[in-house]
Amino acid sequence: MRIRLRFALLFVIAAIVFSSQPLRAADTLPNQIADDAFWKLIDSSSEDGGVFQSENFLSNETGFEAVIPVLQQTTKPGGVYMGVGPEQNFTYITGIRPKIAFIIDIRRQNMLEHMIYKAVFEMSADRADFIARLFSLKRPEGLSEQSTVDELFKAFDSAEPLDNAGFQKNLQDIKDLLLTKHKFGLTAEDQENIVHVYTIFHNYGPQIDYNSGSFRGRGGRGGMPNYEELMTATDLRGEKRSYLANEDNYKFLRDLEVKNLVVPLTGDFGGPKAIRSVGQYLKDHNATLTAFYLSNVEQYLFQGNGNQNGGWTNFYDNVATLPLDESSTFIRSAGGGIRGGFGGGGMRAPNVLASIQETIAAVKEGKIVTYRDVFLLSR
Repeated sequence: MRIRLRFALLFVIAAIVFSSQPLRAADTLPNQIADDAFWKLIDSSSEDGGVFQSENFLSNETGFEAVIPVLQQTTKPGGVYMGVGPEQNFTYITGIRPKIAFIIDIRRQNMLEHMIYKAVFEMSADRADFIARLFSLKRPEGLSEQSTVDELFKAFDSAEPLDNAGFQKNLQDIKDLLLTKHKFGLTAEDQENIVHVYTIFHNYGPQIDYNSGSFRGRGGRGGMPNYEELMTATDLRGEKRSYLANEDNYKFLRDLEVKNLVVPLTGDFGGPKAIRSVGQYLKDHNATLTAFYLSNVEQYLFQGNGNQNGGWTNFYDNVATLPLDESSTFIRSAGGGIRGGFGGGGMRAPNVLASIQETIAAVKEGKIVTYRDVFLLSR
């Protein structure tokens, strides 16, 4: 009788324990994605490429580091990052330390630029190797993992560019890694665009900026920050936070790249597939979005730009399909005449934060109907 009662009691306890478990299962995001699965994820989740007003090889914002201290306090590490554009995503990734990152941009060339970055990360053991290979420069002597980011770029300011043979070898190494080692399905046109992007980086070096090599014929700086300035910038407290600010940041990001956990997609924020595909992937892995860096893409969505399929309403409908919680955060640029009220400390296009859940709720309640309205929720 005692044995039966004991088993009955254990059964009841087990039933209570299992019934009290949260409906949401544990995060099952992968620690690494196989090459074929990585390319399938890119190919199946991407949309047809579109165009933008510039080639945008580099960010033109200097205020994206300022919000990282707040993000580190309000978001959870080990989650999911989403973003748009080129290298500024890397600084946010190293700031909040997600387990996986998705970067969506309407320009397929942006996806290809990130594939170049991926190859350069994989082939470069430290920051000095990375800078040398990214810009096809000879690595200066005396640099080490302990070198500060200022020391790195000061040394590279006078570094000798590789000759054409050296540049071509670097380019071939990138192609071999992407096409032969990983067997990614890059088309002949993709490969031509990789040559184009890598050539621009070689031609301009660490002085490359947002306007460099633009297909609109602009080559001057026009007040835009260059690569060196962005990598050596500080937040409002004077702390350097770029992905090249220290070796720890670099190694964290390199590890994600090596494991295929930075996933670049081609997609329109108002389009039918890219954002929703990421949302389904997160649901399949019981994961929640941590942060979504928007830059000022919403500005173009509200303008009804012909290159944006569905405009702002479709964008927020897309975002509403993502798995969110109370800490999920939008990061957006407050440039374009919107910065009033957000300070900026002399920064160009300071970035601001907003709750994604609160933003979606405001859209549904009709409180957001213009681009300026989104900043009523920003902080």
